[in-house]
Amino acid sequence: MKFCWATIRVNNMEDSLKFYQEIVGLKIEKRFNAGPGVEIVFLGDGETKIELIYNKDSTEVNLGKDISLGFEVKSVDEMISFVKEKGIDIHSGPFEPNPNTKFFFILDPNGLRIQFVENKLQ
Repeated sequence: MKFCWATIRVNNMEDSLKFYQEIVGLKIEKRFNAGPGVEIVFLGDGETKIELIYNKDSTEVNLGKDISLGFEVKSVDEMISFVKEKGIDIHSGPFEPNPNTKFFFILDPNGLRIQFVENKLQ
């Protein structure tokens, strides 16, 4: 079995695209209308894929408080500086549960927790 993608319902497609392109660094793979008032965008490369869905008739997004998406970065400290420069608040962290792992969380435009992880063993 192969993982395909994570789907996120969004309040505003343009705000979400800006976040996932500029902050996370994902590129648009496909973008299309999927019916009246419904737009779908796939972002990512290789095994990292995210599907964003916007429906103008259903803008209430309900995300679980215990769900997050994690992305590996070369340096947590550099990523913290980058997101602060972009005006994004740190939601929690940084945490260092062991000498080889360091991470922190921010929120995407829909309130989904995004984790940036530095794996020092690589």
